[in-house]
Amino acid sequence: MSDSPTSGDQFFPYRLDGRWKVLFALLRVGESDGVTVKDDGSVVVTYGRRRVATTRANIAGAEVTGGHRWYTAVGLRLSAADDGLTFGTNHEAGLCIEFNDRIPKVIGFRDHSSLWVSVAEPERLAAALARKD
Repeated sequence: MSDSPTSGDQFFPYRLDGRWKVLFALLRVGESDGVTVKDDGSVVVTYGRRRVATTRANIAGAEVTGGHRWYTAVGLRLSAADDGLTFGTNHEAGLCIEFNDRIPKVIGFRDHSSLWVSVAEPERLAAALARKD
């Protein structure tokens, strides 16, 4: 999977909550980070130095969620309930992406069965991930 964008790629940046700009600076998360749904069927997610790559075919589903507590949604973290991973930049809204096959671990001890991303347009990202070409 190449990280080089093509004309058919769709980029979904995070909605960065300014209250956490010091945390984002420490994590090196910025406006160039987010989710790229590539024309070749791959999906690349960046969060500062962290990177996840998979395919749209590996995505079992996606659900828009929101209204979370800030301490469960902002930052790089694991779910307390399962092996889910969070790339959070706000607590208002995001997209929980479920995988058919777990993605390689980014943090923690186990591979991840889901990833929550707080992109600016979670509904649009959900539609792009669901697209069957």
